Amino acid sequence: MTVVDPDSTQTSRRRLLEAGKALFARFGFEQTSTAIIAREAGTSESQLVRYYKGKAGLLEAIFNDCWAALNQHVQGVVVAATDAREALAGVLETVTEAFGHDADLAYLLLFEGRRIRGGSSEILLSKGFIDFENLLRVLIHRGKRDGTFRTDVSDEAIASALLGATEAMIRDRLVAQRAGKPSPYTDQEIRAIFFALLIGLRHETPAGINAS
Repeated sequence: MTVVDPDSTQTSRRRLLEAGKALFARFGFEQTSTAIIAREAGTSESQLVRYYKGKAGLLEAIFNDCWAALNQHVQGVVVAATDAREALAGVLETVTEAFGHDADLAYLLLFEGRRIRGGSSEILLSKGFIDFENLLRVLIHRGKRDGTFRTDVSDEAIASALLGATEAMIRDRLVAQRAGKPSPYTDQEIRAIFFALLIGLRHETPAGINAS
């Protein structure tokens, strides 16, 4: 009977995750083959298929692994915050810091996106991102109770505005960096825009202005 060494299995899994993350970020999902990933990880394609069912499964595992670590940190920030505004400021700080320290992480999550490629045309969101989105919506709901957010705008619209603006700025900065150009804006400017949105979303629509 073959004895499986759990430590060896976990090491192989981790090497595949790390190799896949670096290669997907560098060359993109479509351009990266399972053979290249296996070679970079010092293992075989059969092991990749055994652990992750293929390239799409590996990408999904990478997304969930990245989001799990990020979400754990974010949850700690949220619990320690006194209101939704403070919590969201902490979430922004956590995300921008994580992306700043790990360009591969930022590139994968922002460019390869939240979609998992499968054998069909079906589009799936990674569990890690869904957990992050759910946490954001809980914060927005909390913010409507404590005055951080206006109540005449839907949770979905607020979440889309905050995520969209922040993602776009970080994405543009990554594009500039990869092109060897100066960063178009700093972390301070990203924070300034984010807080400007928070301020704008705090007040009800002034009289005489139609928000529709």
